[in-house]
Amino acid sequence: MAMQSFEKAAVIGAGAMGTLCAMLLANRGVRVALWARNAEFAADLTNHRENRRYLPGHNLHDNIAVTGDVASALDDAEVVLSAVPSQFIRDTWNLVSQQCDVRQPVVSVAKGIEVGTLLRPTQILADVLDADVPVMALSGPCIASEVASGLPTAAVVACADVCVAKRLQATLSSSLFRVYTNGDVVGVELGGAVKNVISIAAGIGDGMEMGCNAKAGLVTRGLVEITRLGVAVGARAETFAGLAGVGDLMTTCMSPRSRNHAAGVRIGQGMAIDEVILTSHGVIEGIESTRSVLALAKRHGVEMPITRAVFSVLFENQSPRSAIHELMTRQLKAE
Repeated sequence: MAMQSFEKAAVIGAGAMGTLCAMLLANRGVRVALWARNAEFAADLTNHRENRRYLPGHNLHDNIAVTGDVASALDDAEVVLSAVPSQFIRDTWNLVSQQCDVRQPVVSVAKGIEVGTLLRPTQILADVLDADVPVMALSGPCIASEVASGLPTAAVVACADVCVAKRLQATLSSSLFRVYTNGDVVGVELGGAVKNVISIAAGIGDGMEMGCNAKAGLVTRGLVEITRLGVAVGARAETFAGLAGVGDLMTTCMSPRSRNHAAGVRIGQGMAIDEVILTSHGVIEGIESTRSVLALAKRHGVEMPITRAVFSVLFENQSPRSAIHELMTRQLKAE
């Protein structure tokens, strides 16, 4: 028997990923309420039927209703997608929960770890919402502009409740967007968070024109770091060989459309960190996640030299060239 799809959804957050999620759902016949916290931005989306700021060139489907009223967005919704950057999830969902009694399954598409608490997105949601609300993570190699253009994409949804995961899978999957399920929520979310840090490192190398050999070595050893930390916090090692691990890592380390990679390129070319952040058209998740990932690694006694090097460049004023030299001259050992 085919799994029943969701028919009405709400998307919290109208950035590139939120808009994309709304489009994917609408293209599958789902009625979608897209909530933008800023009323002026919500009006612009409504008037132009296009996210000119974060996902330009793609018209909003007729099934998408944009609103600045979160209560009306969640009204009758069967599932809610949270497309809020990791460091803003708690504040946003505190606001949502004050105005709405959230009982629907909630799906996070954020890729990061909260500074201070070191919680993953679904853990933050669980912390804010009722304990009985199912929470999921949707992740994988997903550059928003490519998916919006109709290029084939595969993703993974992770949830402890396999039936809920399968229902979202049935809702989102199409001939151009294939969704797999995975029970390893920890691994899927951790892969999405740490790959952003490695992507910044890859971008720095590209900005310095370090070449393909260096990049291949960096990405490979980066995957080792991701897996090492993941296993230490309870994830399954095989998850990192999948879409949320090596798949997402490859995309974000190679695509010029990746914000984290692009930020790294500009840092490698000599731009100051503050200027990189100021001139970005969206949140660069990997910058703050570098703090959290390194703290999480320290908590679990996990060695992550690439992450440590990125931290030194971002927050300790070490030059990229000096950080690379230290990585290359570490004590020799077996792979």
